[in-house]
Amino acid sequence: MSKVLITADRVIVGPADHVIVDGAVLVESSVITAVGAAAELNASVDAQVPRLRCPGATLMPGMLDCHAHLVFDAGPDPISAVANADPRELSTAMAERARQMLAAGVTTVRDLGDRDGLSVALRSSIGSGATIGPRIVAATAPLTSHGGHCGFLGGEVTTDDDIRSQIARNAAAGADLIKVMASGGALTPNGPRMWEAQFTPRQLRLIVEEAARHGLGVAAHAHGTETIGHCVAAGVRTIEHCSWRTAKGIVYDQAITQRIVDNDISVCRCVSGNWQLFLEQMGAERAKAMAEVIQKMREAGVRFIAGTDAGVPGARFGDYVGMLEFFASLGFEYGEILDMATVNSAHALGLSDTGVLAPGKRADLIVVDGDPLTELGALRRIRQVFTAGRPVTD
Repeated sequence: MSKVLITADRVIVGPADHVIVDGAVLVESSVITAVGAAAELNASVDAQVPRLRCPGATLMPGMLDCHAHLVFDAGPDPISAVANADPRELSTAMAERARQMLAAGVTTVRDLGDRDGLSVALRSSIGSGATIGPRIVAATAPLTSHGGHCGFLGGEVTTDDDIRSQIARNAAAGADLIKVMASGGALTPNGPRMWEAQFTPRQLRLIVEEAARHGLGVAAHAHGTETIGHCVAAGVRTIEHCSWRTAKGIVYDQAITQRIVDNDISVCRCVSGNWQLFLEQMGAERAKAMAEVIQKMREAGVRFIAGTDAGVPGARFGDYVGMLEFFASLGFEYGEILDMATVNSAHALGLSDTGVLAPGKRADLIVVDGDPLTELGALRRIRQVFTAGRPVTD
């Protein structure tokens, strides 16, 4: 379909407070060429152009998942599933997981750690049209310490030369950004604890500088309060998790938060759709402390972006909206949540061609039954998805 005029009861142009009642979007090939009132566009667009009428629906930008791992299977032992998998079988599984995300309304996925550059190969296949899926922004192998978090993905480094070489390898493989495991994580047995630093402040600065030399930004996995501060000082683009952990519990630092805001660093909290179980496992006291910290960051003006950590145990690829519902449970307004999933995420990823509906933008958009500004559950009722102008669901 090279050209189509899509009309709906409402068009969320983006940000979420920009809405056209009885609106329309004209798509030509892979881009949006017009946005406006349905009556005006119906009158001005050639009658031969196909119309897709969506009564009772909302047309809005496609959503972004800023933190996923297509190489993982969301099962109880993702490490073995990756380490022991045949590359061809793994590639096939990754393509299916990407398809599940697209069906859920996610038109852009940032993959923050894979094996053997498989996400780059999938990105190319999707880009060529050979595979149906969302646009992929790929980090390839994340940098980690020797024996550190997710070292099995192939990005272990120790010396400065190791860091330079690994970043150069990732760039040569086609990475869109560099991912660094600045602190430990729960996924890797016998690795550093979540609050423990894996790199010194000087090494983090080197990583950011080397990435910039290759034209790449840095996403930092950082749980520890001290490590979060080091990542901010180093100049990373996004902070993943940002859970303010120490050996004694959650310790929030308002001064670091202010620097996050001042430096336009975005925060991805990485919440799966199964967040209720996660809170139960945390325990009431820790869950309350986490919620309070998120609210403090919100009040300070932190730009939150949407990410599910899909692929880690229990984080399913098709349940994107569950992550958004977590923020609703904390009192975030629906418009604020939609911006998190669209325009804010696009800004954080440096994608100027998506996140809003406007002439010249990439035609990534979705049609949902109902109004997500009054009922977030409407995002689960996907009627149609377009990625780069291609309709992919009925």
